[in-house]
Amino acid sequence: MKDRAAYGFKMTILSVCFLAVFFLSFFLGRYDLDFPAVVRILTDRLIRFLSFGKLGLVPSWTGAQQAIVVNIRLPRILAAVLIGAALSVAGASYQGMFRNPMVSPDLLGASTGAGFGAALAILLGFSYTGITLSSFIFGLSAVLLAYIVSKASRIQTTLAMVLAGVMVSSLFSAGTSFVKLVADTDSQLPAITYWLMGSLSSIKAKDVEFAAIPVLLGLVPIVLLRWRINLLTVSEAEAKSMGIETGKLRLLVIICATLMTSAAISVSGMIGWVGLAVPHFCRLIFGQDYRRLIPSSALMGALFLLLTDNIARTVATSEIPLGILTAFIGAPVFLYLIITGGSEKND
Repeated sequence: MKDRAAYGFKMTILSVCFLAVFFLSFFLGRYDLDFPAVVRILTDRLIRFLSFGKLGLVPSWTGAQQAIVVNIRLPRILAAVLIGAALSVAGASYQGMFRNPMVSPDLLGASTGAGFGAALAILLGFSYTGITLSSFIFGLSAVLLAYIVSKASRIQTTLAMVLAGVMVSSLFSAGTSFVKLVADTDSQLPAITYWLMGSLSSIKAKDVEFAAIPVLLGLVPIVLLRWRINLLTVSEAEAKSMGIETGKLRLLVIICATLMTSAAISVSGMIGWVGLAVPHFCRLIFGQDYRRLIPSSALMGALFLLLTDNIARTVATSEIPLGILTAFIGAPVFLYLIITGGSEKND
């Protein structure tokens, strides 16, 4: 009971911090907004959404204020929440499945596959929507290829999957390097390079809508079955003795994590370290139990990427790519994990 109360208290603090940062994010930017206007605009959008557009407040704000809040900042903030939660939960799930704290969501090649798909689409002159779709499809294809190779292998399944992921990642990385080599240096190469560094500066409402479906399709099953991921952290013999078909459970985790990772990267570009660093922050605070680790990772991942994006768009005159900022935080965490061997805290 005491342990449950402590968990509830920690989650309450984390939730309050998230809500505070979420709301304050609307006031950060080159265009100043006043508090009452933001509250009224957000309330109006919520009422219209719940009433399917039939109800709303009488406008007492300017068209420019509404455009800034609804068309620019709201999609960006929602995207940061969605992507942060998706990458964090995917990372935590993979770490439990492979029983390895050093694992990240790009282990099976989803990130490198998505990066290659985007680079190829830019080279071929696709539209923004085409680049997003290409990235998403190649991200899924990379993991599918890694899974097929691992199933065809005669060595131990988990090891085969890791090795297949390394092979596929290397293959798509080489493909991306080749695309950059033949790309036009004046327009295409800078666009590819910037996309690979990750950013939310071009996010629109349609991007959030596109990413939300696969992210939720992956996130909801993981949350509902999070207690079963605890069983993947024990030996195969122990799991089977409890009647758990680990093969099907691993496949489900791979599908869900791949959907979340590919969808997130397809709209934001390559944002590393979130899926590695955030689950370990949560382990230090909430322990190893995946019934608590998955929800806390989702919430902290959303908070982490919101804070990072706020820094990216305010700390300098031009935006800093998110991949650079997350690496500044993730690399020291990874160094800590190498030195200590990962978090040993258990509930």
